[in-house]
Order: sequence, then structure tokens, then C-alpha cells
Amino acid sequence: MKKLILFDIDGTLIDTGGAGTMSLNRAFYKVFGIKDAFKGISMAGKTDIQIMKQGLKAHGLPHMDGNLRGIANAYLRFLADEIDNPRRKLKPGIREVLGLLREKKMPLGLLTGNLEAGARIKLGSFGLNDYFPAGAFGSDHEDRDKLLPIALHKFSRIGIDVSSKDCIVVGDTPRDVQCAKIHGAVCIAVATGPYSKQELLNTNADIVLDSFADAEHCMSYYFC
Repeated sequence: MKKLILFDIDGTLIDTGGAGTMSLNRAFYKVFGIKDAFKGISMAGKTDIQIMKQGLKAHGLPHMDGNLRGIANAYLRFLADEIDNPRRKLKPGIREVLGLLREKKMPLGLLTGNLEAGARIKLGSFGLNDYFPAGAFGSDHEDRDKLLPIALHKFSRIGIDVSSKDCIVVGDTPRDVQCAKIHGAVCIAVATGPYSKQELLNTNADIVLDSFADAEHCMSYYFC
């Protein structure tokens, strides 16, 4: 049986050139008049909802009373603008790997902390949305560890029924590894984000790669 391969986005598939952080900062300034609201706040591997709540808490603001929804809506508006920047880029080998996986008819999906609308904005800027018909997003649940079962349920609705043991989760942070391993999925960690290869080797990842630069090699040894 073919594996369902679920990709993280930021740091794994793409580098947005800072569009996400800039959009969050602009959202907080628009809604609350706070500049550089996320300075010093770590975002790697967290869901968008967790990051927004952390920002609200850091500035003594409740996440109720519509604050969270207001920030999310403003963030998405700004992201559609900020993603169009000259610093954004695909991670090495990604377009080639996705093309080879498509040729082999491997089912592909997303497992990401991004809000679904934000994920589609980011991937759309690179023309990648068509590779991923479904997935689980930070808008489905703010706890990343809950996302794999959600992804499996969504794929079952489009006729792809697999168990977590038939999944490969691909990500660039220890949180990606954890959200896969607690459900018995295989995890490929790639050191193209904020964590070094050695830091990822210290996790429970099944495979740790420098990058997907050698697409043919990756296909032969890791996605067979």
C-alpha cells in the first residue's frame, strides 16, 4: 500500500521571506496599535492560533471578546500582500520531489500549523496548491499533536483510507516529529528550517536529512 505523505509548510516546503511574521506584526498594529508585537516570540513548529494567543498574552490582552478572530482576519489580509516579496523561495529540491511523487501517484497532503486560508495563500504564491488536495491545519485544532487524525479523516472523505502507520510526516522542527510519533507515523525531519541537523537527530525522527536537494536520491531511499 502506498504511503500518505503529509508535509509541513514553513521551513519544509518554503521560506516566505518573513511574510508570516510581518503580517502578524501588521495585524497587531492595525487592531491594537502595538508595534513589533512578536519581537522575541518563538514561532517554529507552533500553530498560528498558539502564536496569536501567545502574542495576545505577552501584551496583556485576552484572546476572548473577538480579539483572536480580529487578529486572524487581519493577519490573512496582510499575508496576501506580504507573501509577494523578493525574499520568498522554495526550499531546495522541493519542486522536483513533489513532481516525482506525483509521477508515482503517491497521495500528498498537508500537516501544518498554518490556518488553512493562510496555508493556501502561501502555497498559492508558488503554484503548489494543486499538489495537496487535503490536510490538517492550525485552524482545525490549535494543538499540533491532534492534527494527524484530522488529516486521516479528511483523506478518508476523498477515498484515501489509511492508518497513521501508513503515513510519513515531513517537517523541520521537533514538534513535527512529536506530532507524528505519538500516532505511530514515520517522520522525516529536514534541516532546512530553524533547527540544525544535530538538533533533529536528537529527536525521535526516523530519518533526518540536510535537505531534499538530491530529489532522485530522496525518492529512491526515503519515499519508496
